[in-house]
Amino acid sequence: MTKYSYTPTGRERHFGKDEVIVSKTDPKGKITYGNDVFERMAGYSEAEYLGAPHSILRHPDMPRCVFKLLWDRISAGDEVFAYVKNMSKGGDHYWVFAHVTPTYDSQNKIVSYHSNRRCPDPAQIAKVEPIYKELLGIEAANGGSKDGMAKAAARLGEILKGAGLSYDEFIFSV
Repeated sequence: MTKYSYTPTGRERHFGKDEVIVSKTDPKGKITYGNDVFERMAGYSEAEYLGAPHSILRHPDMPRCVFKLLWDRISAGDEVFAYVKNMSKGGDHYWVFAHVTPTYDSQNKIVSYHSNRRCPDPAQIAKVEPIYKELLGIEAANGGSKDGMAKAAARLGEILKGAGLSYDEFIFSV
């Protein structure tokens, strides 16, 4: 299997306000589908991304606790919305406003996940990015351990509680 590891370039990529990035994964997060916008933004060919973990797009500026929250919610059968900084093949980045939902079979078992991503407004990212930087700093200060991820998640909870908002309310208030 190809190694999917790139160094961030600091260059931002953009996609159109009317475009939607679509991908699907199996329950373990391996990519089973990507539309043409996904392919263009990710920079991977279909042969490279099919069967690869969706984490090939994970930018190191993204706190692990945000992905844990996302996976906890969708694996429990809930939909989730999140602002995510992705990294394309080669190291460029792009921000998305993601909506991830589980797909069920006839026995009500989760068989896949479907994600639609839209282009967020830069003003939204300007509100989210400082929080992500703080959470990432907490994780890094704890060696990137599970304890650090838990401390960052607790800090996110404090931020939300201080604002008097649930996670969903916060995401839609940005």
